[in-house]
Amino acid sequence: MNFTVYTKHGCPYCTKIMQVLSALSASRGMPIREYVLGTDFTREEFYKEFGEGSTFPQVIMNEQHLGGCSDTVKYLQENKML
Repeated sequence: MNFTVYTKHGCPYCTKIMQVLSALSASRGMPIREYVLGTDFTREEFYKEFGEGSTFPQVIMNEQHLGGCSDTVKYLQENKML
């Protein structure tokens, strides 16, 4: 199981989800790949992938799009991963 996270600098929700996933990774050995706006992708590429008006962060687990910070934490709690 692995996580891909699309983030941007200065986003408190991005910081929070990276903290949550880093702790999960440390305890369960799940790799995390972070892509940062302006370094790894453009806003246009982000909107093309996730839809116009999508917010940061966006989290993908394996091939499943989990959504933003709140949706991801909710999913992890419901599936007893947190």
